[in-house]
Amino acid sequence: MDIDAWWTLIERARTAVADRADDRNLPDDPLPSALTDLLAELDAAEIIEFALLEIQVTDSAYLRPLWNAAYLIEGGCGDDGFMDFRDGLVLQGRETFTRAVADPDSLAGLPVVVLMSGEDGGWIGYEGLSYLAREAYGRVTGETKSFDAAMEAAVPQMDRPARASGEDWDVEDDDENRRRLPRLSALFLDEDD
Repeated sequence: MDIDAWWTLIERARTAVADRADDRNLPDDPLPSALTDLLAELDAAEIIEFALLEIQVTDSAYLRPLWNAAYLIEGGCGDDGFMDFRDGLVLQGRETFTRAVADPDSLAGLPVVVLMSGEDGGWIGYEGLSYLAREAYGRVTGETKSFDAAMEAAVPQMDRPARASGEDWDVEDDDENRRRLPRLSALFLDEDD
């Protein structure tokens, strides 16, 4: 599986759920199930390839500026929260993901992020994108032990970042946030701060 085929699966799942593709806060969020169903149409080896590419894609977003944007959007964001944020960002689709990695302030244009800035809810993060591949693998093979073994063997061999890269700043410094993430700051910071 190449990266284009990988993103095509994400887009197909998004298309299948139509206008319900962007918000992970829905009580019956249909996107994870739609993606799991598509993955279950693949053979076992392709599902493992999908899972390994998912790690590479989310690792490519392991960036301090994006983490600081997530901190503003979510009102705080630790290690686990940033993993969930990146998984949710993947589910926003390739174009949104790529744009956000290059310019985290572009997230201010997402309807779900605008929704999160108000009192109406909304959520961009998703806990456990990797679980979807494991579930699909179980459907296809009737077990998940070999999936776990394959992942345990492959992941340590991957070139993964030890820490977030990119320019960092004090995310508690509202003036610095306004300078670096002006659109998100306009949504999430009070004018008086």
